Amino acid sequence: MVGSPVMSSEMQNLLGLLRVRIKRGINLAVRDLNTSDPYVVLKMGRQRLKTRVIRKDINPEWNEDLTLSVSDSNDVNIHLTVYDHDTFTMDDKMGDADIDAGPFLDAVKMNHDRLPEGTVVTKIQAGRSNCLAEESDVVWTQGRVIQDMCLRLRHVETGEIELQLQWIDLPGSKGLR
Repeated sequence: MVGSPVMSSEMQNLLGLLRVRIKRGINLAVRDLNTSDPYVVLKMGRQRLKTRVIRKDINPEWNEDLTLSVSDSNDVNIHLTVYDHDTFTMDDKMGDADIDAGPFLDAVKMNHDRLPEGTVVTKIQAGRSNCLAEESDVVWTQGRVIQDMCLRLRHVETGEIELQLQWIDLPGSKGLR
């Protein structure tokens, strides 16, 4: 047909995008003399994304968006790892955390048409089954669903990562609803 774009099979299977804003690190581990050069790597399925390196800072501020493609709403486990960048040797691991975005996507699927600005859609408790450092609210704001969270890093002596999840609907994709 004239004027209709041909959609790739990837686009046809795509539900939407999950934007992960890596905000900042708090009290990250020291891996160099008195500091570290941290960066964050996100993995979900075969996707692997990373932030830029922040030099000599154990309390880095990235404020960087990493966007993951979601094709299966039942397989949205994200593995986050923080590394210390080294020039001449292998990068040092500075801890990791897992994010189960399932509860967030369940909240996205709800009908938000008449919710007032700032409504808390759901609360996710910190516990043994997740890496949350504290309770995390999923909120309806500015016409979208977002979740701010603070993750306590595992397999390391100290460190937390603050981030935000946001769902992005794509025209032509299946969507979540």
